[in-house]
Amino acid sequence: QVQLQESGGGLVQPGGSLRLSCVASGNIFRIGAMGWYRQAPGEQRELVAQVNRDGTTKYADAVKGRFTISRDNVKNLYLQMNSVQPEDTAVYYCNAEVFTGWEDAADDWGKGTLVSVSS
Repeated sequence: QVQLQESGGGLVQPGGSLRLSCVASGNIFRIGAMGWYRQAPGEQRELVAQVNRDGTTKYADAVKGRFTISRDNVKNLYLQMNSVQPEDTAVYYCNAEVFTGWEDAADDWGKGTLVSVSS
């Protein structure tokens, strides 16, 4: 069984910064792509940023230039959030393609961490 645990959410003022972390645990052979998603109240879950094992990244247009995703190739994922805005308020979820064997992969999710941007 694989678990993803997010941390680092909280209340932050507009223009401030926050750093989210995610750690994977359990029966892990290797981890493929990892990413951060978010879901605001009444909205669908959306991709924020993704990073592959080779370090290539993809960002949602809304966060380009403000957020930075990074990872190690062991089990940790990060999201540095700068210049946050009220519209960044959402529950942020960690996602990872986790291999439990050479060909056995599953798309795993954390339970989410709440980020609230307000003055």
